Amino acid sequence: MAVTDGAPILKLGTDDAIAGLALSTEAHWNQTEEDWRIFLRDGVVFGIRDGMRLIATAALLPYPGNNAWISMVLVSGTHRRRGLATRLVDACLETARQNGLTSWLDATPDGAAVYGPLGFTPTLQLRRLRLARPGQADAPPLSSAPLEALAERDQRATGFDRTALLSAFAQRAGSRIVAANGAIALVRDGRTARHIGPLFADNAAAALTMVDEIAHSETGPLLLDAIASQDAFLEGLTATGWTIERPFQRMRFGPAAVTAEELPFAVAGPEFG
Repeated sequence: MAVTDGAPILKLGTDDAIAGLALSTEAHWNQTEEDWRIFLRDGVVFGIRDGMRLIATAALLPYPGNNAWISMVLVSGTHRRRGLATRLVDACLETARQNGLTSWLDATPDGAAVYGPLGFTPTLQLRRLRLARPGQADAPPLSSAPLEALAERDQRATGFDRTALLSAFAQRAGSRIVAANGAIALVRDGRTARHIGPLFADNAAAALTMVDEIAHSETGPLLLDAIASQDAFLEGLTATGWTIERPFQRMRFGPAAVTAEELPFAVAGPEFG
């Protein structure tokens, strides 16, 4: 039996942000140290160590209204296929159950095959897209918009009150909330690329115009996590140089406890929801 097969599940603290970042970096995810600190400060992060080394994690971030997001489900490449992720997700689900919370997550195709048998139900299909735009910005920045406008639109689209999370994103250096012609979006730093999302718009044309204007006011690569059913939006993105990197599946464990009034064009990111 390997030393980690029966290793205890631990609750992590803010001092573990750097170790968590090492795991998400190994997996080529876009999280920053500040992203990890959100989960460690405002949620519950479970981990497994091999000696002093953190080798697996899963986090549960509660939202108002009896919902929570499971994220940061990571296992080091040297310790995969030992059931560690399942143990940690089970710990998140048990914590959610004890608190009467419906759990949500965004899964890769391989992850969805694991989470389905655990009782998760598929909801939205997502697509991660990348635009490589090294060089200089060739358009002025868009008009800024208040956090309240983004949070209100976000709640209409998701059913969640995520004001605290969006505020944490928006207050970071380099973040901006932009709006034009019925569209509004958050743009923020990631580890390897800037991230656009969430993005809300009255129609696909307004969403595409917003993305194009953001892209031309940025200097580096961009990521965006689009709703797969927004066909015209996806087709417009790929026609202008965006490439689809991989699919994701949004899933829910427990009863549906929220009602969405509109469908977003892009979400904050599969690792966040």
